[in-house]
Parts: sequence; C-alpha cells; structure tokens
Amino acid sequence: MAMKKYLVLCNFTEKGRAQIKESPLRLDQATKTAWKALGCVLKDFYLLVGEYDIAIIVEAPDDHAAAALALSIDSRGALRARVQRAYAEDEYREIIRSLS
Repeated sequence: MAMKKYLVLCNFTEKGRAQIKESPLRLDQATKTAWKALGCVLKDFYLLVGEYDIAIIVEAPDDHAAAALALSIDSRGALRARVQRAYAEDEYREIIRSLS
C-alpha cells in the first residue's frame, strides 16, 4: 500500500511553551511509539517563525491514520495540530490531467 503525505501544522500550547526544553524528547518519543503504532512516519520537521510554530511532513497509510495522529498529538497537551493532505508534484500533475 502506498503511503500518503500529510502536512501537520502545529502551535505550542501554554503547556508546550512552559515545557519547551522537553520538546525534542517528546518528538522522539512520539515518533517511536504512538506514530509508529499508527503506521505513520516522520519525513521532515521544521521549526517555523510566523503563524505556526512547527511544520511536519508525515507519511501515513490513510486519512484515518492521519486523523488519529492529529488527535494523538493534541491529546498530549503540548501542541495543537492541524493535518492537511499533501500531494506531491506527480500527484498534482495527475489531478490536473484528470480535469475535464
């Protein structure tokens, strides 16, 4: 089964900001346990300056796994996550070709 790409945009919560120095450890733990259990793989991670604090590129088997990932991130209380399906260039070109 081909993995799908998702863009996860996150903002630190008050709790996350208060425990900012633990953030790298939380990321390591999450990607090795909860994310792996959902079949999700972290591909890229970015600290941002602007509207969002973090951007993560994730591969997931399907939309259900991606939704569960967002809920898993939110449930830990340090981040608020928004997940969007991301289409690679080849997928984009295929979508455009399919237009009538």
